[in-house]
Amino acid sequence: MAGIVFAAVAPHGVALIPELSPDADGGLTTRAAMQELGRRCAAAKPEVLVVVTPHGMRVEGAICLAAVGRAAGTLRWQGRQVELNVPVDIPLTDAIAAAAHSREIPIALAGFGGNQREQSGMPLDWGTLVPLWFLGHGRNQLGHGDVLAEVPSTDVGPSLVLISPSRKLPRTSLIEFGRCVARAAMANGRRVACIASCDWAHTHRADGPYGFSPAAALVDRLVLEAFDAGALDSLVALPEDQAQAAAIDGLWQTLVLAGVLEEAGLRGEVLSYEAPTYFGMIVAAFQPSVAM
Repeated sequence: MAGIVFAAVAPHGVALIPELSPDADGGLTTRAAMQELGRRCAAAKPEVLVVVTPHGMRVEGAICLAAVGRAAGTLRWQGRQVELNVPVDIPLTDAIAAAAHSREIPIALAGFGGNQREQSGMPLDWGTLVPLWFLGHGRNQLGHGDVLAEVPSTDVGPSLVLISPSRKLPRTSLIEFGRCVARAAMANGRRVACIASCDWAHTHRADGPYGFSPAAALVDRLVLEAFDAGALDSLVALPEDQAQAAAIDGLWQTLVLAGVLEEAGLRGEVLSYEAPTYFGMIVAAFQPSVAM
């Protein structure tokens, strides 16, 4: 069957990638959950990965989709380095944009670099690269992790749709956009996975870059309760002052995912939660109740 066959919430701590850190900066439970996520995603056999990231190309007041032929990036951690170069799926990107336009949701199709879309490459942010590493793209493509690098001779995983939501849009618009993603995926006729790249509260420790706030534990608990209840759409009511105090970056992508799950009829479970440093990480997998 076509459409959304798998979905996930995945963190993007750089040290989770085994090739970059032997101890995952204390997040070994999360790494193991990400590896399990990869196995489940592979079993669903997606042909395209739709990744919704907080760290990509952002356009204020619009949802930004990468209108390029490829995406390439490099991550470094304590002297180690990994590189990826991934094909961007133009047909599904355009279909999602058209579906959103039909619902009057502000969309920006963003190019980068080259004059021709097929020959252009978007920088691949860590919010996308880390989940991709566990979801079919875990091969270090040395020499290819730059938008000007030579295209690899072979591609090793599914093609990519790269989406960055705006925090300025009404939260309900993000849920509706998620429904558009699921409808476009169904109409496209291929097997699609949707990944919300999310870290959660960034104020768990005073020595972190955002300092300490008691809101961190509170907000992460509220988010986990929404996951456990199968009610991600309830996060639309998360108070803005709490979101700001906790310094979360996962809310907006998760609201998009809530719309995807509603439209596609997927159910899920939390595989792990931990905050080994200053930020919280949740891994969750969502699959159809009947195998597709």
